[in-house]
Amino acid sequence: MNALELPVRRLIDEGFSGGDLSVADAVVAPDMAEHQDFGPGHPAGPEGARRVMASLRRAFPDFALTIVDVGVDGDVVWTRNVATGTDLGGFMGHPPTGRPIRIDVVDVFRVRDGRIVEHWGVPDRLGALRQLGHVGRPG
Repeated sequence: MNALELPVRRLIDEGFSGGDLSVADAVVAPDMAEHQDFGPGHPAGPEGARRVMASLRRAFPDFALTIVDVGVDGDVVWTRNVATGTDLGGFMGHPPTGRPIRIDVVDVFRVRDGRIVEHWGVPDRLGALRQLGHVGRPG
């Protein structure tokens, strides 16, 4: 494993999958730039990462993010992941359905001095909404 992968794997394995929100303090830089759209007022750094993990845990108490592929180039780490969970808390403003989801997620991280300093995330939110029955297939 490349040393740049370690903070990324810890955030995904311990934080997103394991539910340990405190791992963000160890692996996310205080001023990490977040490029995934979480809406206005979303905080930077570890607090922002903790909020995302907590919101996913509220929606999907059994949430897991599994790394399928990893690529490293310079100070950038790419992961292709599979996210799974059961909607028991409601998702994106919709009431809980009790249904499971399984979606693809692509994440890109810039790592410096053992900490994540930038993140871009591309989760298949439309796929999740379709699996939960909130939107139908396009005509």
